[in-house]
Amino acid sequence: MLSAVLRTMGNVSMSPLTRPRKVQKEVKRTIYSKPPRNKIGAQSFFVMSVFAVAMLTPAAWILHHLPEYRKRSRQSPRT
Repeated sequence: MLSAVLRTMGNVSMSPLTRPRKVQKEVKRTIYSKPPRNKIGAQSFFVMSVFAVAMLTPAAWILHHLPEYRKRSRQSPRT
C-alpha cells in the first residue's frame, strides 16, 4: 500500500527532464508508415495551388520592384 502511494507521489512531481520522453512517445504514435487513406484529388491540388499563388504574388511583386522603391527613397521629398 505504501509503495503505491509513493509511486503516485513520484509521478506527480516529475522533473522536466523526464517529460520530453513521454511527449516523444506520444508523437511517435501519430506517425504512420502506410500510404495515405485518401488521395489528393485534382480539385484539392488546384485549390492549394491558387492559395499558394495568392500568398506569394504580393511578395514577388515587392521583390521585383525593390530597386524602384530604393530609387524613390533616395530622391528628395515632394513639396
